Order: sequence, then C-alpha cells, then structure tokens
Amino acid sequence: MTTIRETAGLDAAVAALDAARSVSVICHVQPDADTIGSGLALALVLHRRGTPVCVSFAEPANLPMSMTELPGVRHLVAPAEVPAEVDLLVTVDCGSVGRLGALADRLPGAATTLVIDHHRSNTRFGAINLVDPAAESTTSVIARLLDAWGVPIDPEVAQCLYAGLVTDTGSFRWVRPGTHDLAERLLATGIAGAEIARTLLDTHPFGWLPMLSRVLGTAQLVPDVRGGVGLVYAFVRRADVDGMGSEEIESVIDIVRTTAEAGVAAVFKESRTVPNRWTVSLRSRGSGRNTGDGIDVAEIATALGGGGHRFAAGYTAYGTPDDLVGALVAVLG
Repeated sequence: MTTIRETAGLDAAVAALDAARSVSVICHVQPDADTIGSGLALALVLHRRGTPVCVSFAEPANLPMSMTELPGVRHLVAPAEVPAEVDLLVTVDCGSVGRLGALADRLPGAATTLVIDHHRSNTRFGAINLVDPAAESTTSVIARLLDAWGVPIDPEVAQCLYAGLVTDTGSFRWVRPGTHDLAERLLATGIAGAEIARTLLDTHPFGWLPMLSRVLGTAQLVPDVRGGVGLVYAFVRRADVDGMGSEEIESVIDIVRTTAEAGVAAVFKESRTVPNRWTVSLRSRGSGRNTGDGIDVAEIATALGGGGHRFAAGYTAYGTPDDLVGALVAVLG
C-alpha cells in the first residue's frame, strides 16, 4: 500500500525529473545490481525523453563483469566525467552521503538533489527524498516512480529493474507481498529471468574457488555473542583477491552467513588501496521460521558508522583485525 507520505515523495520526484534540463545519477561505491539497475533504468527513460543524463560510481574503476551487459551501460561515465554542475542530481540505493565516495563532491553543484532508496538507515540527505524502507529493492521503488510518471516499462528498463530485484531478494528468498507480482510484470515484457539471475548470482571465474578456500580458512565462531546468538566472521585480505572482481569479494558473505551456529555473520574486506581500511558486510537471521527475532544489524552498523537493513548492513572501519573484531563484538554485546 502506498501511503500519503510516499505519494507526496513520488509526486515531488516526478516533478523534479520532469523539469530537469540535465541529470547526473550517482550509484554507491562497490556497486551492486540494485544501484546499477536503478541508475541505468532512470538513464534509459531520461535519454529517451531527450534529457542529457549520465550515470557513475566512485569506485572501483570498472563495473563488475556480471553487469556489463545490462541495457543502458552506454550512459555510464568515469567519475571525472560527471559534471561539476547539473540541474538535478539523483542518488540511487545510497543510504548516506558517505556511500557516494569521492562523488559526494558533486552534491553542492546540483540545483536540486533527489534521493531514491530503500534503506531504513537512510539519512534523507536530499532536497527530495523518495525512501521506502519496506521496499525489497531500490529498483522496486523506481518501478513505482515510473508508474507515477506515466512511463511504460519496456524490456530494456525491465531487465535493469529485474537485476536489482532478483539480487536484493536473494533470488526471491526475502520477499514481501507484491514482490512476485512485480517480478511477473517485469518477466511479462519478455526478459530472460533465468539468464539474468544466473549471470548475476551463479557465475564466477575459477580463481574464485581458491580464493574462497583461503578466506574460509580464516573463519571463526564466537558462540556467546548477544546471549548465545553467536557470531561467525571471516577476513578477505588484499593478497587473497588478486585478479578477483568486486562481485567475487561481495559473494563471500552469502557463504559465511549459512553457518547454523551463528545468528550474525560478518566479513571484513581489506581495501586494495588504503592501508588498514576495511569494509564490513553484516548479515543476520532469526532463530527459526516466522520468529522475527533476528538481530537488527542496521543498528549495529549504524553504531559503527554505517547502515543498511535489519538483516543486511555494512560499514567501513580502520585498524588491525583484532581491533575490528573487538569493536564489533563490543557493540553486539
């Protein structure tokens, strides 16, 4: 159900997009298919309307290989090519200014800023904020925005939207009422859903396997965290990831989180360029079917300078491995 507040946000977003004479769309650092799919879907629509538009993300230097065939990639530009001044700057799937990385410096040069997101921890840093914490993906928010705008969803736009939907729901493991309706609507345009999912979720280079062997060898279980909920964690060090893309690194958390003895999982990923900087992925789950008692890792991540969703969140930290684990355990309690 769309609330009055959401309707107002949709109306304001549509008005801003309609009036824009130029648009920059900024995706978050270490982009996933939800942020890229959202950005490219918007770019496709704006370009067809004759509005100058570009899409970018601050880091890494290259788009993950699994997303290179998404429609609209021609609108992607390097960070240095994002105009310093623009009529409308749109951020997609970014819960805070920090998620923009170096491209945060483009905010002051925008006449108007529009934030489109689904993270509960979103800081509402835009002049217009279209944020639905109940949405399963930012691409699902984009779908509602296009409907409010009166823009039809064709196969190219549908492929971008489906990419974010299938990945952020974990191949539809984490859904809400209406998720499958949206999926059916997108698939009805003729897109190849199974192929999209396989490319994004089930395809890795051979080097991923030995990388996993090294990384999973660092895994540790802390069973007494949070009154026995348990924490499992692993480290991805710089030396482990030579030749690996960001998607291979990000996939590690989905394996670590399967540990039965831990309700919270963490993967600490060492920066390839900045000494002692780590990005941390957090996941949690309930103790059983329909219990709803999983740890809110968005609160944990926020306390450590990050944010996210109840069951999936992250943050950036600096220090030694012992420092990182100690800080996380201290917040978990």
